[in-house]
Amino acid sequence: MNLKSFHNIYFIGIGGIGMSAIARFFAVNGKNVAGYDKNSSEITTSLQELGVEIHFKDAVKNIPMSFLDKEKTLIVYTPAIPKNHEELNYFINNDFQLIKRAEILGKITENTFCLAVAGTHGKTTTSCILGHIMKTVNATSFLGGISENYNSNLILGEDKVSVVEADEFDRSFLKLSPNIACVTSMDADHLDIYKNPDALTESFVEFSNKVSNTLIFAKGLPLKGLTYAINEEADYKAFNLKINDGTYIFDVKTPLSEIRNITFQLPGKHNVMNALAALAMADVYGVSLDDIKISLATFKGVKRRFSYKIKTENLVLIDDYAHHPTEINAVENAVREMYPKDDVLVVFQPHLFSRTRDFADDFAKALSKFDDILLLDIYPARENPITGINSNWLLNKITNKHKKLTQKNNLIKDIKNSNKKIVVMLGAGDIGVMINDVANKLLNEK
Repeated sequence: MNLKSFHNIYFIGIGGIGMSAIARFFAVNGKNVAGYDKNSSEITTSLQELGVEIHFKDAVKNIPMSFLDKEKTLIVYTPAIPKNHEELNYFINNDFQLIKRAEILGKITENTFCLAVAGTHGKTTTSCILGHIMKTVNATSFLGGISENYNSNLILGEDKVSVVEADEFDRSFLKLSPNIACVTSMDADHLDIYKNPDALTESFVEFSNKVSNTLIFAKGLPLKGLTYAINEEADYKAFNLKINDGTYIFDVKTPLSEIRNITFQLPGKHNVMNALAALAMADVYGVSLDDIKISLATFKGVKRRFSYKIKTENLVLIDDYAHHPTEINAVENAVREMYPKDDVLVVFQPHLFSRTRDFADDFAKALSKFDDILLLDIYPARENPITGINSNWLLNKITNKHKKLTQKNNLIKDIKNSNKKIVVMLGAGDIGVMINDVANKLLNEK
């Protein structure tokens, strides 16, 4: 497939975080871009401001006329799109060229020197840190989150070097051809796709075998390559960790050198691990350690990754995408590190019925560590309900007695009644949109 032969690129699910980065890339590179998404969002609005035509009702009549020319139009879709989607079926039945998001990302980057970040947790933050570092060599980065430094999920550079987030969902990362890659973690997830943890592990091993130059991974994973770790021997080792006014300061030993007094603003040791992974990848590529150090000091973070929505003397509201028990534990550790003397309320919206079922005991254990728990209904995303799997079922597994089911219309009242100074709102569903309204109301009612 020659991408240059298509004048029109049409995206089904254009508002998705990975899809929108690719849509933005084509739009700024002169292609005629349009698409469908289920809901309007900040992401779709920012694309519309670039001139991308987007509609929000699935109907063939809403597709712009110029995109009905199948010789000139390429259709990009995600595996999350339901099989009964009217527009998708129209394009299939009329022999349009269709390609999955992961495949087109592979096509875009196949002729570049590609640095790919994989892992069940940490890949978005790590790829955003790496993209910020690699801006010094004019890399183009396709990110799975909105970088605070660029207010975008695309860092546009030249076409010689690329940074990509390598997504294990639907085995998408096997469509990439990475020169340098890292694996941050291989915890069980997406068991609706993989069915068992061994299949997920096998997929990561298969991904690692596609790496043509150097594989870097968190020490302890069953892979072969360079390792990284905190306070234990590894090819890349972070040590002498200190916190000063909410900022980490640490040293790093590399295979050939040592760098002192790196400063990094994101909270939590898991984020030091993410910074270390990005440092290792950039070092292997050839970015100077001095440039890497400057980039780490100026990295501002990723939206919905421990993002402060309110930070006053009396109230702190933190927004995070955490939707897996390991991620919830990481947030809890980070918030205890930053606010060791304060009680913490967690508001959690489970994401997917299958994930809630598969990790219920681990969710319950992670959530029980907080001082107060408010549990919202499960966000279904692409799934239909599963009999017996609901938030009340999960609530009953939580051992902490300070727990309660809540609904969106009662959330403000329940947060205020908890009387906790520190509030964290976690989840991958529409809680990420809801938090803006929560923040406004909590501020206005004080």
